[in-house]
Amino acid sequence: MRRKDADFQTDKVLLISGSHFIHDIYSSFLSPLLPLLISKFGFSMLMAGSLTVIFRLPALFNPAIGIISDRIELGILAVVAPAITAIAMSLMGMAPNYSILCILLLTAGLSAAVFHVLGPPMIARLSGTSLGRGMSFWMTGGEMARTIGPLFAVWAITNLSLEGSYPVMIIGILASLFLMIRLKGLSSKSTHQPSQGLHKVWHSMRRVMIPLTGIIISRSFVSSTLTAFLPTYIVSSGKSLWMGGISMAVLELSGVVGTLLGGTLSDRIGRRAVLFAAMPLASCLMLSVLYTPDWMLFPLLLLLGLAVFAFEPVTMAVVHDHCGKNRGAANGLYVMITSMSTAAVVVFVGWLSDLFGISTAFTISALLGLAGIPIILLLPKSAS
Repeated sequence: MRRKDADFQTDKVLLISGSHFIHDIYSSFLSPLLPLLISKFGFSMLMAGSLTVIFRLPALFNPAIGIISDRIELGILAVVAPAITAIAMSLMGMAPNYSILCILLLTAGLSAAVFHVLGPPMIARLSGTSLGRGMSFWMTGGEMARTIGPLFAVWAITNLSLEGSYPVMIIGILASLFLMIRLKGLSSKSTHQPSQGLHKVWHSMRRVMIPLTGIIISRSFVSSTLTAFLPTYIVSSGKSLWMGGISMAVLELSGVVGTLLGGTLSDRIGRRAVLFAAMPLASCLMLSVLYTPDWMLFPLLLLLGLAVFAFEPVTMAVVHDHCGKNRGAANGLYVMITSMSTAAVVVFVGWLSDLFGISTAFTISALLGLAGIPIILLLPKSAS
């Protein structure tokens, strides 16, 4: 066995990735439920997009959570997160008004924010020199969940109704109880030394984080538009809610493979090389989905998922390549930038959809996804 493989603690990496899978099944409910929530409450596309902002808003606290996690043991929060997120997201259909819906999304968003700050530093510590591979395992858990999540949500609504689907939360609650036993003794602290303050972490990583922010924003125009509005786009074109859920599942299913390959390939051929291949391919395939016959939809979504979801494990690996001993703070900063970019893009695309229609908004998003390609050159050469 090679040394790098020996450093990679597969059993523990899979355990944490499994908890990511359980959690993200529930956090993926919003997108497939959005067409029904629009109908129930009479939302405009802009208001519909604002729900993603509400869900992402707690990500503003991610850097602070990361700094705290570098100093204090917060593992119990990772354990209870699947239950909290499951309860909040399963109750969305019962929300009597917009305000209650926002409270539920804020609760789920805070739980998700904490969970996604704690997870990657734990993965990084267990991955040895195969950091890209470890991040691919972590992200694959999330992508598998987002493949199953939309179908699970549509199944629950179809069989239990929008208002009556709340019993599905029991799976997340039981999962947290199981994780409490299996994750006992596994530390969430990313370092045994006190981390630097956020300002110092940003200053020490600015050569990485400034270009990475531009790349993340550009990529969000493709990935966030698809994950937030693909089922809505499918339904608006005259197809069923089931077709919307299946389309999302197909995209995410191929994303499982893309996520696993992206980080692993970046360990071998370089981070920048994978980004240069994935970004233009994702935009071109997104345009193809909009302007090709219906029979090409699923094959194109399979290819699109490969390109779109190869991106995140690579950028996350870039962050951990350069963060030194401040994994929690650096990861919190990265997740905040990613979440806020997602929220801003979704609101912008919702606004564009109200003005020009959702097809035009998708087209503009695909073109803006190309803007980040030259910024890749600004990443440090160590990311090559």
